[in-house]
Amino acid sequence: MKGFDYLRLGWDQLRRRMVVTSLCIMGIAIGSASIIVALSFGESINHYSREQMSYFMKSDEITIRSGNPADTNTSDPNAAKPYELTKAKIDIIRGLPHVKAIATFQTLNSFQFEIENKRGYINSIFATPLDTLEAFGSELQQGGASELENSIILSYGATMGLLDRQLAQNRTLQARYSSGRQPADSWKQQAYIAYPVYQKQIMLKPQAYSPNGVETSGTSFPLRVVGILKKPEGIPDDSVMNMKTAFVSPGLGKRLQEAIDNMYTGSELSSNSGQSQQTSTAEFNEAKVKVDLSSNVKEVEELIKKLKLSAETNLHREEQMQGQLVILRLIFGGIGLFILFVASISIIVAMTMSTYQRRRQIGIMKVLGANLKQIRNMFMTESALLGLLGGGCGILLSYWVIWGINIAVIQFTPQRPGAQAEILFISPWILPVGLFFAVMTGVLSGLYPAVKASRTDALTSIKRD
Repeated sequence: MKGFDYLRLGWDQLRRRMVVTSLCIMGIAIGSASIIVALSFGESINHYSREQMSYFMKSDEITIRSGNPADTNTSDPNAAKPYELTKAKIDIIRGLPHVKAIATFQTLNSFQFEIENKRGYINSIFATPLDTLEAFGSELQQGGASELENSIILSYGATMGLLDRQLAQNRTLQARYSSGRQPADSWKQQAYIAYPVYQKQIMLKPQAYSPNGVETSGTSFPLRVVGILKKPEGIPDDSVMNMKTAFVSPGLGKRLQEAIDNMYTGSELSSNSGQSQQTSTAEFNEAKVKVDLSSNVKEVEELIKKLKLSAETNLHREEQMQGQLVILRLIFGGIGLFILFVASISIIVAMTMSTYQRRRQIGIMKVLGANLKQIRNMFMTESALLGLLGGGCGILLSYWVIWGINIAVIQFTPQRPGAQAEILFISPWILPVGLFFAVMTGVLSGLYPAVKASRTDALTSIKRD
């Protein structure tokens, strides 16, 4: 007998026992669908977590700061100075193996800018070489790095929600004399709109905090917007609008820092606050290293620590996240395997009953010359067909389940503008895995009935029937 003959005989037998076949296929379909959905849950959560980490906690980056000797008493004024992060050490790190790029950063906080009678805010400005932004994963939607000193690159969120003074006053009056949520909803929709600032001049003003509130520096910096970062994909607009950051050159960052220091050391602010802030003379307070592969981060981190510097990575957070995902996958996968185990019992029962009902047929086949191997193969083919059909139905069922879950979440959860509509998805590699488990369930479940059928006595079976 050829392979096609086994398939034809197996399909014919499954068609004759339609009810039993349908029940067995249903059990395998539910089990394989459970495994596919379980893997999809883990894959979707893993994808979403990695996507969020790519914006906030990149696993292939190392943050470097000045370090202190372990035995240094920081309260002692005569203690040894901290091991500083210097340009010489930056050059040494640049030559280390697996280092793709390195950039220095000076973080400056709280700024206000004006453009065309509109006012915007920047939470943090990073003074860094602008030509290194792309190396650290910052994609530009418009423009690029410039050699001009008075140039600035804004994040997409910094261009959102700019306030027009006249419109703000009108909106306040409208909210005072109208009822309902319409004014608030109207303002929220306008806050999601990005204002075109590319290649325009903005007036940047540092801000300082005092007991009397926020004070804005009288010194304004006219800057040219030479680039806008790409809007993060999959992140809701209400989160993007709060990501108000900007990048300037180290030279401009030093000037901004001096303006901030002058505000804190000025007579008016220092008298209000009752304390004087120390002037910062450092050109940078940290550096970031881009490593070629995440697997090499640990090695580079150890080399950096030998320079008496503090090195921080996000590997432990990624490992913690991966451990939680493994537990989640094991739970859902265990449920799917249990359902497949129950389905395999139904296949064993169905195929064993089929063996009993077809004992006359088996006896006639033996009398006509069929050997034990051919009879076993015939029953194994039927079981494999059951697993294949069940796996195919399980794939369709899993798509329906994922689609239903996404619809339910979208319907019962308020949709945030700009958020990713599809929450769960099925990766292509998961489908063969679910089909493999279904077919293997059918094949393993058919072993016992196949062996039992091959041991059927031909003459006894024919005489009894």
